[in-house]
Amino acid sequence: MQKQQSTDASEKERQRGFRLHNTNIPARPLEPCLYLVATPIGNLGDITLRALETLAGADVLACEDTRVTRVLLDRYGIVNRPTAYHEHNAAEAGPRLLAALGNGKSVALVSDAGTPLVSDPGYRLAQQAVEAGYRVVPIPGPSAPLAALVGSGLPSDAFLFAGFLPVKDKAKRDRLAELAAVPATLIFFESPHRIAATVTAAAEVLGADRRAAVCRELTKTFEEFRRGTLGELAAIYDESANVRGEIVLVVGPPEAKPQPEAADVDALLKELARDLPMGKAATEAARRTGLARKELYDRLLHLKDGDEG
Repeated sequence: MQKQQSTDASEKERQRGFRLHNTNIPARPLEPCLYLVATPIGNLGDITLRALETLAGADVLACEDTRVTRVLLDRYGIVNRPTAYHEHNAAEAGPRLLAALGNGKSVALVSDAGTPLVSDPGYRLAQQAVEAGYRVVPIPGPSAPLAALVGSGLPSDAFLFAGFLPVKDKAKRDRLAELAAVPATLIFFESPHRIAATVTAAAEVLGADRRAAVCRELTKTFEEFRRGTLGELAAIYDESANVRGEIVLVVGPPEAKPQPEAADVDALLKELARDLPMGKAATEAARRTGLARKELYDRLLHLKDGDEG
């Protein structure tokens, strides 16, 4: 008898899970405002119940790619019809969404994956909605930068999300140099065909011994975390002929260094400037001292003016 009861309970649990998977989410009335809805970055099971209710109940559902969002809606039996809003049609679609808000409708905005407005054209729409006096409501959930940060094993008490680095090597290195002394973990998005060059540049500008992690295909079947120093990761990805998937690069904060004496900094700048252009000399000095590159560049200009005078 006890065995039969246990079997019946297991069957009920199995059926409950099946019904939840296929049930239509109720379309509850929503307050007229702009909802920024986070959606899964890979695993569709990461959606929140509040997000599903919002997607089902919104008068207008705007998304980057209707085909991508339709997969999520179909998974959970949501019949709301999405409309496209992306960087190529924002000038035309944005005013239509604002007009819907003006007419007392609820508008839900999603990106293809993750939290809207993070490296995403939705920022402009949210900014315009705020300026027009409409309420903007975040529906939190999956976020690639945060998933990478907590999975990287690097300090998470202070962090800076810096989006995508510039594509061109010089601009990329200049941007890394600007961020070199930031006392926080750095988070970047990167494409698979540029990760090798980016990790190499980061190792040279930020220091080969700085801790980092390359986080690939987060929440997906082939999720991967490669952790080590930037030098170690540069060697790994230099040898990788075929990197695939979406990537987040996380770089740990710089080690605290004692503040160098002014005379020592001046001597270092003069030494580097003998063999390097001023910009590169300032970049290298920033890496060695932990001081801001702009401050060092201005200092080098002052030193050169003094020598010439």
